[in-house]
Amino acid sequence: MKEILQYLFDQKTLTKMDAKQVLRNIAEGKYNDQEIAAFISVYLMRSITVDELAGFRDALLELCTPIDLSEFNTIDVCGTGGDEKNTFNISTLTSFVVAGAGEKVAKHGNYSVSSASGSSNVLEYYGYRFSSDSDKLRREIDAYNICFLHAPLFNPAMKNVAPVRKSLRIKTFFNMLGPMVNPSFPQNQLAGVFSLDVARLYNYIYQDSDKNYCVIHALDGYDEISLTGPFKVFTRQSERTVTPSDMGFETIQAHEIYGGESVEEAAGIFMDILEGRGTLAQNNAIIANAAYALYCMVETKALDSCIERAADSLRSGSAGKAFKDLIKSQ
Repeated sequence: MKEILQYLFDQKTLTKMDAKQVLRNIAEGKYNDQEIAAFISVYLMRSITVDELAGFRDALLELCTPIDLSEFNTIDVCGTGGDEKNTFNISTLTSFVVAGAGEKVAKHGNYSVSSASGSSNVLEYYGYRFSSDSDKLRREIDAYNICFLHAPLFNPAMKNVAPVRKSLRIKTFFNMLGPMVNPSFPQNQLAGVFSLDVARLYNYIYQDSDKNYCVIHALDGYDEISLTGPFKVFTRQSERTVTPSDMGFETIQAHEIYGGESVEEAAGIFMDILEGRGTLAQNNAIIANAAYALYCMVETKALDSCIERAADSLRSGSAGKAFKDLIKSQ
């Protein structure tokens, strides 16, 4: 590691293969916490390259415990986190709205590192049992259109990094990897990212895949469609800037999508929205994200029809039913 760090401190970058090998070495416990922290710090001081990010991703995908859901046409709705905005669980709620609209969701998630509550926190709060049992997960996605893949169960390689990330409590390049390393290899992906530079990296890397994707970044810093201002959307076909009014929504204020200060508070907001007690701002933020997830799966459909499907799923109670049925099955 000493040689690698010196190389990086000299303003040099890693090749894709070198990046892949370093992450494999981290996963295999070849470096101590101090060395890992020093390595992570490099990417707090400069931008990661396409080759480095792709190499790190390839290492984690090779080391993951795969789950075969290929019989279903699945989508993952996942954000990088690290935007330090402390919103409510938008991507998780979006996933249930997409499931309520009849699509199959293989949601990848984890405990929060930098906000009050991550997707794993809120699902665990309501009694969801994390599992890597393929039969259980297939039954769930077949019956309820959704299953949840708790990242630590499928990415054991990350256990050597977890203590360092927890102690740092700031976004690192590992945040960038989360949406990219779903162990079920979904055919579709709505990925929210915390910076425009990362959005462009994702777009470049995903162009070289057979995945249908939408990469989202709100220009005021959110890793999701916040409706607090314009946002960028990258797909295989285009890059465009979208405003809330383009989707028929009013611009909202940051405090209207606040996520609380505890898992309990975040879980309360989560359930209020699913049970029809969400505010207009909260509901619209969820509908906007779910619409782009549906659009991502069938980009030939008009976005307007995707907005209608998402709104119907949330307002009819279909999204809430998908969640409650999933929890009851545990």
